[in-house]
Amino acid sequence: MIAEKYINPFTDFGFKKIFGEEANKDLLIDFLNELLTDKGKIIDLTYLKSEHLGTTELDRKAIFDIYCETDKGEKFIVEMQRAKQDYFKDRSLYYLTFPIQEQAIKGDWSYKLSPVYSVAIMDFVFDHAQPDKLLHDVWLIDKLTQKVFYEKLRFLFIEIKKFEKNLTDCHSHFDKWLYVLKNLSRLDELPAALQEEIFTKLFKVASIASYDPKQLQAYRDSEKNYLDFMASLKTSFKEGLVEGEKMGIEKGEKMGIEKGEKMGIEKGKIKEKIEIALAMKTEGFTTAQIARITGLNEDEIVRL
Repeated sequence: MIAEKYINPFTDFGFKKIFGEEANKDLLIDFLNELLTDKGKIIDLTYLKSEHLGTTELDRKAIFDIYCETDKGEKFIVEMQRAKQDYFKDRSLYYLTFPIQEQAIKGDWSYKLSPVYSVAIMDFVFDHAQPDKLLHDVWLIDKLTQKVFYEKLRFLFIEIKKFEKNLTDCHSHFDKWLYVLKNLSRLDELPAALQEEIFTKLFKVASIASYDPKQLQAYRDSEKNYLDFMASLKTSFKEGLVEGEKMGIEKGEKMGIEKGEKMGIEKGKIKEKIEIALAMKTEGFTTAQIARITGLNEDEIVRL
């Protein structure tokens, strides 16, 4: 197996190397400008402290992957998310309370706030109901008029797993960014279609051969953590399938009749198919592909 030439952006080291270093902030600026084409261009940004404490010692703290402020005073939390977790939306909202509260000024204050943005680049499928929608741009809106109620609070979720374009189909600069983020560690050279100044720099920054021994060890440690994490997810998934089928069998045995045992086994098999379908959704498979492999109805898969 040929060793990779470029870092994996979904490792902690890789993500912060590309987007979180002062010397490379032009990469983050370019990415954010392509993500937020409806607002004015970001000219410069400043990295801020990523660890935030609550108002008292007993409060929970928050540690952001990247926290920065633009030349216009806008606050950005930029994070890489490797897997789903319970209450993901709640967590995203909770994290945004820190850059909001820190704007409070002691004494006489008008409550005027600078805009706050949360950008999450996700290595999993977030919304199964809309398989073709990979960018979610979330605002506070008035339900009756469907107009934006408050423009200074915004969430952007990018489901990188859903991005399936070949490089030849990447006509926009943003598409090229998504292609690079998803495929960087699999490439062995800078493709001709990406011969642009910003991507030339990105590939130079991401070149493992350019790292000194300390940086290389830091990346390998981060890569190991990433691979261990992904292996744990796969193991948990497989154990869930086995346990699901076992539960089906045990339920049948307790019924004490042949029909009951058959029902239990069949239920376990259905549970297995559902778990497989959910995993395939997370990996970015299409509904048709999932239906062909699992035998489930496409309507059932969409509802999962």
